[in-house]
Amino acid sequence: MPNALPPLHCALKMMSRKKALLLLLLALSTLSLLIHQSAHLNWSPKPSSPGCPSAPSPHPKHTSVAFLKTHKTAGTTVQNILFRFAEQHNVTVALPHHACDHQFCYPRNFSARFVHPHTLPPRIIASHLRFQRQELHRLMPNDTLYVTILREPVAMFESLFTYYNQYCSAFKRVPNGSMEAFLANPLAFYRPQEKFSMYAHNTLLYDLGGDNDHSPTDPAYLPSFIHQMEEVFSLVMIAEYFDESLVLLRRLLSWDLEDVLYVKLNMRGPRSKGNVSSEALAARIRAWNGLDARLYDHFNATFWRKVAQAGRECVAEEVRALRRACDQLLRRCFGGRPQLRPATQIKNKELRPWQPSSKVDIVGYDLPPRCLKLAMPEVQYSRYMLRKQSLRTRRRAMPHRPLTPRGVPRPARALPLRHPAMPKAA
Repeated sequence: MPNALPPLHCALKMMSRKKALLLLLLALSTLSLLIHQSAHLNWSPKPSSPGCPSAPSPHPKHTSVAFLKTHKTAGTTVQNILFRFAEQHNVTVALPHHACDHQFCYPRNFSARFVHPHTLPPRIIASHLRFQRQELHRLMPNDTLYVTILREPVAMFESLFTYYNQYCSAFKRVPNGSMEAFLANPLAFYRPQEKFSMYAHNTLLYDLGGDNDHSPTDPAYLPSFIHQMEEVFSLVMIAEYFDESLVLLRRLLSWDLEDVLYVKLNMRGPRSKGNVSSEALAARIRAWNGLDARLYDHFNATFWRKVAQAGRECVAEEVRALRRACDQLLRRCFGGRPQLRPATQIKNKELRPWQPSSKVDIVGYDLPPRCLKLAMPEVQYSRYMLRKQSLRTRRRAMPHRPLTPRGVPRPARALPLRHPAMPKAA
């Protein structure tokens, strides 16, 4: 027996060396994999220039946001950002009641009654509604930050005219669907009392709760309305400067860069876009939508003052970091630049965007499952969020039933005795 010990000792020593070598190789492989992945998935910006605040904010993330989603202004992309943030941070989103479809019974004035009970109490709201200050303040927490987005009225009106040409009667009346013919004499086609008339006249002002048919010659109305907006909204984003707007939004909410990554959603195909190359036509659009034009001009100037306060170079640097991070995300999800496809060519029905009519093509993306939410259209994402939050609400409402110890029979429930003279319950 003494002679057997040395060979056993050698064998154990050799095994320990092999094990150590195997562990070393495993560690090196893991390190190599992590380095490789970090090169593709690291979305953190480079260190900020001196004097610029760091992108990861030192403050807690703000989770109570009311986003007034205006029409044809890139609002669907902002909504998608907010929905994904809410999912990641387990924040409740106010969603419309079934009777309102995926909007809060627009074009009616918003009411808290339009909110689905399974999405109460909310901390984020981001679906289409017509702004009603008192109702939103009654619904949302006191620390809510209010944000909206505006778009240059010429580009916005062209988009509205094309997108809603089968819904807005003012547009449907126009011979051959000609925007030029409509703008030559708008009052020949426009009827203010019709249901979807707001798509044809000062739509931004209407969405924000204003009187879109108010006389533009009234010198007091618009300044008073703008003052009310400035009291409520902490940030008015500008669609033409979307990335700069996201930088200001991220800073306002103390979010991280990865919280505002995006792909563009709800875009029209090339054949569905009109042409407003004529300066005369653009001038007619601004004249017909004069209140919107002045509203946009005011908040565009306000926006750039906010950029100046934040530091133009700092904002520009963060915009570059945002674009790099979005490009990395797109490469990860698409393997390159995303290819826009007609809805009929998108295999996953959860990614097929809603088509307003046969004359308008809204294009979308085909994506692998890991990136599904990034490109999920508004209608499908709203329904998904409602199902998810309804399930969570029902689970909370289920009564807790203590488990009976195994092997011990639960005592039978005693039935109430009924007196012969006692009437039966109705």
